[in-house]
Amino acid sequence: MTNAYPNLLKPLELGFTELKNRVLMGSMHTGLEDRFWNIHKFARYFAERAEGGVGLMVTGGFSPNLVGQLAPLASTMNNRATALLHRHVTGAVHEAGGKICLQLLHAGRYGYQPLIVSASATKAPISPFKARALSTKGVERQINDFVNAAKLAKFAGYDGVEVMGSEGYFINQFLCERTNKRTDKWGGPYENRMRLPVEIVRRMREAVGPEFIIIYRLSMLDLVEGGQTWDQIVTLGKAIEKAGATIINTGIGWHEARVPTIVTSVPRGGFADVTAKFYGEVDIPVCTTNRINTPEKGEEILAAGKADMVSMARPLLADSEFVRKAEQGRGDEINTCIACNQACLDHVFQAKRASCLVNPRACRETELVLTVAPVVRRVAVVGAGPAGLAAATTAAKRGHQVTLFEADDKIGGQFNYAKRIPGKEEFYETLRYFQRQIDLLDIDLRLETRVEAKDLIEQGFDDVIIATGVKPRTPKIEGIDHPKVLGYLDVLRHNKPVGKSVAVIGAGGIGFDVSEFLTHDFDKHPEGEQVSVAEWQAEWGVNPTFEGPGGLAERAQTPSPRKIYLMQRKTGKVGGGLGKTSGWVHRSSLKHRDVEMLRGCRYDRIDDQGLHITLTDKDGKTGETRVLAVDNVIICAGQESYRELFDQLADKGVKAHLIGGADVAEELDAKRAIRQGTEIAAAI
Repeated sequence: MTNAYPNLLKPLELGFTELKNRVLMGSMHTGLEDRFWNIHKFARYFAERAEGGVGLMVTGGFSPNLVGQLAPLASTMNNRATALLHRHVTGAVHEAGGKICLQLLHAGRYGYQPLIVSASATKAPISPFKARALSTKGVERQINDFVNAAKLAKFAGYDGVEVMGSEGYFINQFLCERTNKRTDKWGGPYENRMRLPVEIVRRMREAVGPEFIIIYRLSMLDLVEGGQTWDQIVTLGKAIEKAGATIINTGIGWHEARVPTIVTSVPRGGFADVTAKFYGEVDIPVCTTNRINTPEKGEEILAAGKADMVSMARPLLADSEFVRKAEQGRGDEINTCIACNQACLDHVFQAKRASCLVNPRACRETELVLTVAPVVRRVAVVGAGPAGLAAATTAAKRGHQVTLFEADDKIGGQFNYAKRIPGKEEFYETLRYFQRQIDLLDIDLRLETRVEAKDLIEQGFDDVIIATGVKPRTPKIEGIDHPKVLGYLDVLRHNKPVGKSVAVIGAGGIGFDVSEFLTHDFDKHPEGEQVSVAEWQAEWGVNPTFEGPGGLAERAQTPSPRKIYLMQRKTGKVGGGLGKTSGWVHRSSLKHRDVEMLRGCRYDRIDDQGLHITLTDKDGKTGETRVLAVDNVIICAGQESYRELFDQLADKGVKAHLIGGADVAEELDAKRAIRQGTEIAAAI
């Protein structure tokens, strides 16, 4: 078999050990780290990815001490009892033929707990607590704790550690003038500010010996004002190499930066050029990261000589067999990460266990177990949207005979609308994955087939799963039947013409998507193509040379072909219900395009003049009345379950499973739909 990815799958020699390929499963917090009773789940999570062929893995962040914890009782490596417990993890990984490093992450002022410390007494916008400034001796104690944690990691059986020096955490806070106001030997000029990470790595190497991997996560692009300059980053990288690091991994951005780094709208490999610029400055392997989600993109980056390794965190969450499939020439079978953040980062930032929208088994490997069905059953799935696709493919994987009915001429349901939104082109990948699974699993797919209850009864299926999805909700507004009025399906499905001025009623996920769609110039940038890295950098104010403090530049204007008003009845922040870690990106994107966002709107009527509204404040007091003289009013006011077929079956005494939007109509809730479809099929 011809190796389609010769650079990606090439072993990497580290001197004292060899990595079997150039894929690093980068660090990502899952929530499993934080509670000792989840250690076996944590072990299985990594073992499954080791079995999938990953060359080297890195855990989520473990603090070297209590003051560095991300939250109270969060993951910590500071005693032998904890280290002994971790032998369950390292043992499982090694048995599966993998290698794994423990990430050491001191939160500094980013900790969500009152004991936090930092270089100076500053408060981060993402924590309610102000950090206490460390004394000179206090800094030494933190270094000693890092070294002790590395020794404990070695005792626990880890192959190495990754020192988190990026993302705005503790070490990064010492490096940048914006957070380091010290006047002692740990502050002031850069050679003092960089002393902390150099000392950590130097003393760590002395303590663990030569045959232990030390990855240093170097912040190559801070993306905040008062960040490091490029010359400073290179100086630090060389010093880290000299101090004894084995690998330098790329770190991008601070958590408080106003530039997106890992959401779906960031073009693939959007930061590989940062690593490429650094590559060659040191003689140890350099790893690149962020928005690399296919073996093709990883191969392209390595073949171009931009790095020695590629780091992929969430792509391995989405598909634990990513590397194995690449090795076997089955890249088209990979369940690709779409960078939605909805179940990985959003969950973690809400103190929930992480999962994955496209792979609900992620971090639940011991709970959501797919076994071979003891008895083969004939299963009908009605509706090939996210829920139906998940149910059909899961049932077929278990050995059931599955017939999938879909009224449309293609699979995908609401994903077919999502994929049309600029910045959400990755949804094409999910549809590609499901289509490939349908073919491989011999699912009987019947497109353009609107099935009725009597049809299902006559065919005598053992199980019927109803995933008929949702239909748009029509609000009661005077003039709702005016020719100016369009539904979101008119825009995203039927391609009806839309004027130059538009009022969008409803600022949920669909309202934001429609607004993004209508503010995009498709003549300049065709549908289905990701924006170029250069265009993306210009929009978000990233210096293409990565020079200057933080690598920032003045943001270019992003003109819109239309004037858009986006409005909601609620008096809270527009878009407040969007994803916790990605919502701000969608809001900022529309602001770049001068979308006017209105809240507390009462929709009085629609007529030839336009949309008549009355604005109310948060106390319900009536304010100004406005007439928006728009060409079109687009309704994105929620959805209703489409469950007539389920009700018909119930009337005839046939018990069916109801899943997805047909069960609960929540906007663009593919995460719940796919999980529910998978769980139902796992239990049949």
